[in-house]
Amino acid sequence: MRNKIISITSFSLVIIGFISILAIPNRAISDFDKIRPTLFVHGYKGTENSFGFMLERFEHEYKWGDKALVYYVTKQGVVQKYHPRLGKEKPMFVQVIFAQNRASFELTASWLANVLQDMKKVYGVDDVNIVGHSMGGIVALKYIKQFRGEQFPSVHKFVTLGSPFDGIYSEAYFQIHHDPAATDLRPDSPALKFLRERPFPKHTQVLSISSTGDAIAVPESVRSLREIVPSGQLTEKVIENKQLGHSDLHESRRVDQLIYEFLWKNQVNMESKAP
Repeated sequence: MRNKIISITSFSLVIIGFISILAIPNRAISDFDKIRPTLFVHGYKGTENSFGFMLERFEHEYKWGDKALVYYVTKQGVVQKYHPRLGKEKPMFVQVIFAQNRASFELTASWLANVLQDMKKVYGVDDVNIVGHSMGGIVALKYIKQFRGEQFPSVHKFVTLGSPFDGIYSEAYFQIHHDPAATDLRPDSPALKFLRERPFPKHTQVLSISSTGDAIAVPESVRSLREIVPSGQLTEKVIENKQLGHSDLHESRRVDQLIYEFLWKNQVNMESKAP
């Protein structure tokens, strides 16, 4: 009799456990399925702080969305991820951080592709928005042009902040920087020439933001994106401000507003106001 009671109790616990598993929603799939995530990709020598303060403003001050995921790629190229929280039915932000932040365009773009491939495989994400600062915009463009197919999400909207698509014109810059990324950032480098070789996808809309105060990505170099993206898919905004330098772009409320209007103006709850 005792053995019979133990067997019945054990069976009941198994059934309860199974029901509990079924009752837990698959947040990873369902939440990402509701909305289109936006990835934030830092530039050369960037860190978690490069977009960290902007995302703080977006999430807590403006209440435009939730920071859903942080992808951290180690120096060995291993993709790790952290879940601050899986969001609500409004734009979700995904921060991408490369520990090796001076790697070549080729290597960094492959790491970004691994991140996006994980989003596709694990969360069922079919398409994303990307915001890239400086080299982050160049690497994102390389992803857009090079990595296509069912295993990779497509890019719906793409924002570049101070991305020198024709390279950095200052020779003094290269007297200080000598790593693979710096080599790729030279004007007429093979890495930059590659970006002009393949057609740009017809479904992707692009916003390019630059500043007259940017001494690294001068407006002329930023404007060379016209040679890559068809005019009907490209919007250009040049901020006339001699005090707005290269690293200030992701700290500017004017830039915040431009990103908001391009990506989410018609998606964010009406209670959320642009700055």
